[in-house]
Amino acid sequence: MQAEAAGPGADAYPERTLSRRTLRDETLLVLALSLGASGVSALISFIGAVTRPGGLKDQAATLNASAAPGRPWLDLAWQLFGITTALVPVALVAHLLLREGAGLRTLGFDRTRPWSDLGRGAAVAAVIGSSGIAFYLVVRALGFNLTVVPEALPEVWWKYPVLILSAAQNSILEEVVVVGYLLRRLDQLGWSPTASLAGSAVLRGSYHLYQGIGGFVGNMVMGVVFVYLYRRWGRVGPLVAAHTLLDIGAFVGYALLAGKVDWLPTA
Repeated sequence: MQAEAAGPGADAYPERTLSRRTLRDETLLVLALSLGASGVSALISFIGAVTRPGGLKDQAATLNASAAPGRPWLDLAWQLFGITTALVPVALVAHLLLREGAGLRTLGFDRTRPWSDLGRGAAVAAVIGSSGIAFYLVVRALGFNLTVVPEALPEVWWKYPVLILSAAQNSILEEVVVVGYLLRRLDQLGWSPTASLAGSAVLRGSYHLYQGIGGFVGNMVMGVVFVYLYRRWGRVGPLVAAHTLLDIGAFVGYALLAGKVDWLPTA
């Protein structure tokens, strides 16, 4: 199959007016305010888990927890606040790209191909989702992963809308920053395609390390696939769609199935 775009290589960008040092410092600051900091936090969490008595699978990593137990309206306010503020780095990336005469559209994050993005995303999610569940169950059984609890929200009317919004927020943040923006900057800084792929994939794995070795390895592999697809398609839109569908499946699926099927581990 012929690639649709040559890929977001440095030669396709507008004329660069920023120095290499500025681009490097800007990239480090964006990561320090977002997923780079999450990677450090996940490493500290992982160290705490492996040095705690007992095995990893006997410990739990909860993704969407109540922020104000017993106070649903306050809890909802905190949930929406967390989702909104987590997207600030995406707004910062959009601002920085506009400064150089580009924008999020240059990363393929726009509304020009909604059905194509959704279709491709659904296909990617179908392949990764089934293999991802199997991988998680195996590595947890082997003791390399914590028990992942995708949601622990109260049974209130806003539970499922918040889980869907959380899935979309995770997806937009990760794919825009770790794939589109980071690869663009690394290309502009002269990194080779292989080095850029490795950097993006390792970063993705790092901020999932709080789940255990399985979370790190599994997400690093997903990162390799996503970088390859981004280079091929020149768009993060399908990746955002795929990631959103994967997280909705994990969050909502767990809420519906936890305690009702024997194969799904619970805390």
